[in-house]
Amino acid sequence: MSEVAENKVASVHYTGTLPDTGEVFDSSVDREPLTFLVGHKNMIPGFEREIMGSKVGDKVEFTLAPEDAYGTEKNSNMIQEVPIEMFGEIAPEVGMELMSDIGRFTVVEVTDTVATVDFNPPLVGKSLTFNVEIIDIRDATEEEIAHGHAHGPGGHNHH
Repeated sequence: MSEVAENKVASVHYTGTLPDTGEVFDSSVDREPLTFLVGHKNMIPGFEREIMGSKVGDKVEFTLAPEDAYGTEKNSNMIQEVPIEMFGEIAPEVGMELMSDIGRFTVVEVTDTVATVDFNPPLVGKSLTFNVEIIDIRDATEEEIAHGHAHGPGGHNHH
């Protein structure tokens, strides 16, 4: 029977919670399972480590320290000032989470002319608890290994 290992494609259902409050920050339960190529840095470091060796049907719960999740400290290079006019029709407000062509960001400060935005992941510095159920495990194709990610259903397509 196959188990989660490097160069396998794993499909999992997961729920992530903040251990201090129990608040759910992400879950795949009402969506398709999360499918990823194991061992190619597609996931936060501790996530893969904790499910290694698991088999289909296994349920695993673990809590990751910040250094095994999104890191312990914000990267100051990821905090930038953006002229207000760059927001177009949107009036930026503190706390807004928006998407740009370089990723998700949070507005952290607004003046008359500039908005300070933070591209750091919102979960930097936080411990995270995951409940994971292994749905499927298969061997990765040579192409998936060469590209460094899963293809096909739940994975990445190049079309």
